[in-house]
Amino acid sequence: IARAWGRLDFLVHAIAFSDKGELKGRYSDTTRVNFRRTLLVSCFSFTDLARRAAPLMAPGSSLITLSFEGSRRVFPSYNVMGVAKAALEASVRYLAADLGPAGVRVNAISAGPMRTLAGAAIGDARRILSWHRDTSPLGRDLRLDEIGAAALYLLSPLSNGVTGEILRVDGGYHAMGMPNPRLAGGS
Repeated sequence: IARAWGRLDFLVHAIAFSDKGELKGRYSDTTRVNFRRTLLVSCFSFTDLARRAAPLMAPGSSLITLSFEGSRRVFPSYNVMGVAKAALEASVRYLAADLGPAGVRVNAISAGPMRTLAGAAIGDARRILSWHRDTSPLGRDLRLDEIGAAALYLLSPLSNGVTGEILRVDGGYHAMGMPNPRLAGGS
């Protein structure tokens, strides 16, 4: 990259992995091997990429990664991925502190559940999508372009004063304490 372009304006980290078989059942049954692999791929990879990219980034550059509300709350069949996303969000804050003096911003997007290949690997995906629809104030599925627009904002000069932030693009789901009866068909 340095030879070809000389600099890097932004970096988007969208890497995550866990053994699909271990996402089912109980979190306490997670093996050491899968725990380590999940944290290395889903969290440490961002720290490593940030370390390697930082020398190529000028003030105003931006790094973003993708998280999920499973970092803060328990979701069935998310298990060790929730722990990895919590570590990833902490890494965002620490990297923001490390890279901020150089003018480099570090943020995450915590997107609501979506119909994607990665989402399909999570057991109970349909139930999670339904619960999200019934609970979020917007009362609908998210669209990929909404998450893309949030990424563009975080990568652009419009967010020059934003770093260390976890931007929730989830239709307001994170703000709710229980399902909205007006959306869930209740009274």
